[in-house]
Amino acid sequence: MSCCSHEAHQHEDPERGREFSLYTKIDFQTLDCLNETVEGSGATVFKPWDMRKDQSKFVESDADEELLFNFSFTGSVKLKGIIVIGGGGDSDPSHLKVFKNSVPVSFDDAGRHADQEFDLQHDKDGVMEYQTKVARFNNCESLSLYFDKNFGADETKICYIGLRGDFSEAQKRGVVICNYESAPQLKDHKTPGASDYSAHGVS
Repeated sequence: MSCCSHEAHQHEDPERGREFSLYTKIDFQTLDCLNETVEGSGATVFKPWDMRKDQSKFVESDADEELLFNFSFTGSVKLKGIIVIGGGGDSDPSHLKVFKNSVPVSFDDAGRHADQEFDLQHDKDGVMEYQTKVARFNNCESLSLYFDKNFGADETKICYIGLRGDFSEAQKRGVVICNYESAPQLKDHKTPGASDYSAHGVS
């Protein structure tokens, strides 16, 4: 398990907005958040850096403290870092499991070993970055983010999830065009010694 003490680093830099613009490469039509109280609210926490402290848009868990995000990117991503801002207090998420290229992950699936795990801290300003094992998150086409615990509240509240990394456009696959006969022609399938019947009329 990855521990915050050596994987999270404080940053406050004007360029952070550019670095954390990877949310624009999410295919939001594929985004699904399991156990959200309000349908579609999970998508609102992926937003611009300068809106990260805006708590008017958030997602809150419903039946318990668990939240599970599944989504694809519009290309290939090398994921380098994650920032998470909760709603404050005990409802802040305290643990995150990240799965690469496993969409869709269900709550039952999320119990298995993740590609990386993080112990999260309270972070109202979004200055704690949890750095991924980059080699493991190369060629990432989809992500599943499973927040399974908080600091003691009945529900978990998240206001911002920031993703940092490199993006590559999806490669277009070449189309191979094959021409096939709609019907076999006798002249192309002669048996040695046979006559060409197509050259004779029918009386």
